[in-house]
Amino acid sequence: MSLTAGHEEGAPPGPTASARGWQAPSAVERGLYEAKARGDWPAYYDLVARADLYMMQSRAYVDASAGNTRFHPYWNPQTQTVCLAVYTGGMLPPPVADPVYNCYDLGWFAEVWNQDDPPYLVVNPGSPCEGVLPAGPEGRALWQRHSAPVERPGLAQDVIHTLKVGGPRTGPVAFGLAAGAHINVHNGRYWNSMAYHGCGYRNEKRALERWWGVTTRGDWQDTQEQLLRAEMVSGVWEFVLQLRRSMALDFAGPVDVDHWRQAAGKVVRRRAEAAAEPRLTADGVTPGGTVPAAELEGQVTGLQRLIGRIARYEARFRADGLLPEAGFVRSVEAWDYGRASGMARWGLAARLCSLQEAEAAVVRAGRLVQLNYRSWEDFSAAYVLGRCLHFDEEEFGEWYETVLATHRALTTDPASPWRTLHWT
Repeated sequence: MSLTAGHEEGAPPGPTASARGWQAPSAVERGLYEAKARGDWPAYYDLVARADLYMMQSRAYVDASAGNTRFHPYWNPQTQTVCLAVYTGGMLPPPVADPVYNCYDLGWFAEVWNQDDPPYLVVNPGSPCEGVLPAGPEGRALWQRHSAPVERPGLAQDVIHTLKVGGPRTGPVAFGLAAGAHINVHNGRYWNSMAYHGCGYRNEKRALERWWGVTTRGDWQDTQEQLLRAEMVSGVWEFVLQLRRSMALDFAGPVDVDHWRQAAGKVVRRRAEAAAEPRLTADGVTPGGTVPAAELEGQVTGLQRLIGRIARYEARFRADGLLPEAGFVRSVEAWDYGRASGMARWGLAARLCSLQEAEAAVVRAGRLVQLNYRSWEDFSAAYVLGRCLHFDEEEFGEWYETVLATHRALTTDPASPWRTLHWT
């Protein structure tokens, strides 16, 4: 039985029989269901106004129409009229090649709706949390009133959001998704959504093109593989970190920054000398290659500057609890592995891969994290350093503050996968 939210007063019936044994996929649908069950339509409207609302579209139409949207009404036997269906994130089916789902919000519908459009907007049709919202002038005014205070529709950022139904919470897929939790928790996404729609097909395609230059399946495959092989992380970063790691093993303790700088200079100069020596090959003696002295010293200076930058970041990490006292980062490959987990989901949302391909990439990312790091905290510090070296320019500004907030949420919230998934 559908319930029509025709006004904000009144006492509609309680849950329908179909609600027996039903588990809400997430807190969003649970909130809608509870508001409906107690007849609290103001609360229901508030929840809808804050939610991402997904609407089915033809993939061919979306690809051909850059900024347009087409309504596809359906006949609702309960209202005996046509309606337009929208879904909250937890109610979406797994992504398939066609159709796709674009993401909107109630305020947008209030602005674009006209008198020729269906008389009702139906939220999560056929479910126990279904709501039928009248779309006449008074109804749309109600949409606008509830939407006006909402600055950013969608799930809150830097908060753990978990799918209770439709998302893995244990096992290798869940672990791989948790490896990408830095990105998804910060962006306000369900950390364990493998059947991922993200911010909708159109927006996910745009984001991949803007941030990664990925527009085709081949682009996605190449980028995904580079991330899984940690080939996007700077080799220079890895060189200085691996050098310090070797020194720490050799000396069984912390490495002084000046000692680290001196060692880096010696290694670079020694390699240059070795490269200048003639080599015996199948073609005979091959002359070595020489690097001009000024260029070589420039390389040494750059490495020593990088070492100082890393040391200052790590000092800040210790002060902020990202690293334990005397702790240090051994490798920033975590930066690529975390993004590899994200890239798998982004490719699926943009229909550049199948669900099976995305899941395989996620599992592989999680396995690499387990092999190369000792704990979630160890992985996180490495990820944060990679992100800061890439973006922050040692300003300790937004790029650092945002990732620190996400780290704290993931390491302290009892619902975080970093607290529920054991490191094995």
